[in-house]
Amino acid sequence: MNKKQKYLDSELDIETRVDYLLNRLNVDEKVRLIRGKDFWTTEAIERLKVPKFGMTDGPLGVAYHSSNKGKTTRFPATIALAATWNKELAFKMGKAMGKETKLVGRHQILAPGVNIIRSPLCGRNFEYLSEDPILSSDLGAEIIKGIQSEEIACCVKHYVTNNSETKRMSISTEIDERTLQEIYIKNFGRIIRKANPWGLMVCYNRVNGVYGAENKYLLKEILRDQLGFTGHVVSDWGAAQRTSGASACIKAGLNLEMPGSFILSRTYRKKKVKKALNEGKINEDDINHIVRPLLRTFFRVGLFEQENPNPQGNIDIPEHQQIAQQIAEEGMVLLKNQNNFLPLNLEKIKKIAILGPNASRVFGKPYYGGSSAVKPPFEITPYKGLNQYISGKAEVVSNPEDADIVLLVVGLNHGGHFLLNYLLNKEGDTEGKDRTSYKLPEEQEQLIHETLKKNPNTIVILIAGSPIDVSDWYDDVPALLNAWYPGMMGGNALARVLFGEVSPSGKLPLTYPKSLEDHPAHKSPRRFPGNLDELKIYYEEGIYVGYRYFDRNEIEPFFPFGFGLSYTEFEISSIRIDKKDIHNEDQFEVSVDVKNIGKRNGAEVIQIYIQDNESSVDRPPRELQAFEKLFLNPGEKKTVSFQLDKSSLEFYSEKEHKFKAEPGKFTIWAGTSSRELPLSIDINYKS
Repeated sequence: MNKKQKYLDSELDIETRVDYLLNRLNVDEKVRLIRGKDFWTTEAIERLKVPKFGMTDGPLGVAYHSSNKGKTTRFPATIALAATWNKELAFKMGKAMGKETKLVGRHQILAPGVNIIRSPLCGRNFEYLSEDPILSSDLGAEIIKGIQSEEIACCVKHYVTNNSETKRMSISTEIDERTLQEIYIKNFGRIIRKANPWGLMVCYNRVNGVYGAENKYLLKEILRDQLGFTGHVVSDWGAAQRTSGASACIKAGLNLEMPGSFILSRTYRKKKVKKALNEGKINEDDINHIVRPLLRTFFRVGLFEQENPNPQGNIDIPEHQQIAQQIAEEGMVLLKNQNNFLPLNLEKIKKIAILGPNASRVFGKPYYGGSSAVKPPFEITPYKGLNQYISGKAEVVSNPEDADIVLLVVGLNHGGHFLLNYLLNKEGDTEGKDRTSYKLPEEQEQLIHETLKKNPNTIVILIAGSPIDVSDWYDDVPALLNAWYPGMMGGNALARVLFGEVSPSGKLPLTYPKSLEDHPAHKSPRRFPGNLDELKIYYEEGIYVGYRYFDRNEIEPFFPFGFGLSYTEFEISSIRIDKKDIHNEDQFEVSVDVKNIGKRNGAEVIQIYIQDNESSVDRPPRELQAFEKLFLNPGEKKTVSFQLDKSSLEFYSEKEHKFKAEPGKFTIWAGTSSRELPLSIDINYKS
């Protein structure tokens, strides 16, 4: 093979191929590569046979608007996946998304969304995973492994502190170094160590006054030097537009500006980059530095080995739909089940009413909710799934008073086409708009009260992607089930859970406060939505995000982090550890026995929290460090073991600018939620 074409030799290692290609590109071609050609692709360099690189939106699947208007598998909302606490399912979902990305002729999916859920009111909570960086990063890493197993690049987003939508294009998150590192960077850092993501998207917002796309501290000093990220960094669409210019973004390490639109993205226009070069603000080495990771991704996804792809229009894969249904089933969280009201027994029920605004609502619509608008080939709504399930076994009636049981399906909506949300000021779970109320819409609150008056045997089912205040009617309902946004197979999943074919095993990935005022992000408007005159949002709660705050201040949540009921019962016992004294980098193993003492098959999530008993700095009472989901038959007993190390004992030292574990006594707690931790054992750490 000619030496000039060695980068086309797939037998060579990737770094060698990157070197060969980088040396063959001229300056103009390099500049063309760092800015999109259109809304979803980069420019091809025909002289060197560099194909265009295509992207598609996520993270609930391959989005309709960015995949040639193709219908694809609509998975449950990412927060529903988080509620499964199932790493294996996260990998399966990622792998399915990777395969469908390839089938539509793209090379990267803009997923997963992993931003910490800081407030119950963030409009994009449904796209994210958790308020906790351990749960978020462990599941996020598995999604990424799944995506990249199909030779498709992920795009973990949005780096970093993009935890609200209000004024997201211009607001500055004001945050101290310890909080930034210990909660928000830690989430991304663990993902990078566990999954080696090939792509990452930088945020719209400023961090301590500097836009993410030009923030050298975040992109170079932390992301590259501290965390060892090797993939490419792409701007959120139009995020570089408000920065101070091309030279600042290039020096910071922004590898790709998207999209290739004169209106949205002009920072990396050839004219501007060449001007910065001519004025000496940057040099060709700086250009090489940001082109290299992009080329690395091109080779990682096999861009040069692909023959002309023939993108599929509609994708209808039953295996992927079954994964979607399993996520929906395992992610549903049973929040109340008074006197074992559920599961329902169809042999004892003659008439059922299926009511509520979300019973027949279709969520898979173009642009519906924002970037994750996936349009499936079909969608089984709660009404459709339930109606099919009970067909021939019970009668579906319209009036609550005529029914033996009422299934009332309420919740939130996406607010419509997200581009119109700004104009119409619609509220819901949606990109570009935060919620202003913790409650359901007023008409739904009234509907619940009115329905309960007509029929007290009313089960409330929540279809939403964010926490909801249920306090006004919680005491009056016999059962409450949180189904999140359950995806294209949601109706089938809901029926199987309600009628007992599946025992609920979902656990809350975030805390539900009794009132918004109890929540750490809502102690003042400065914290959320921020001071909108100053365009600053203050993270004054520091490291006390979610359950950490409730535990430290002994505030009772409505539902604690990690909570979820089942149709069966579990007993956990015999916590033990393989060594009491831990030295330096030692690994140590914690084991717990779990037994299903009920009468049904089911699954339990064992959660491990660690408490630092002798810290020189203020630390939360307990922090999640590991978890595992176990499936058990009635009477079955299993042992679950967790491998931990020094990183599970660390905090971030602002004085030393690094994570550290101090010598002393630590308590390891085991249980089934942040407020249900019956087992504990002590260890000694010696450095």
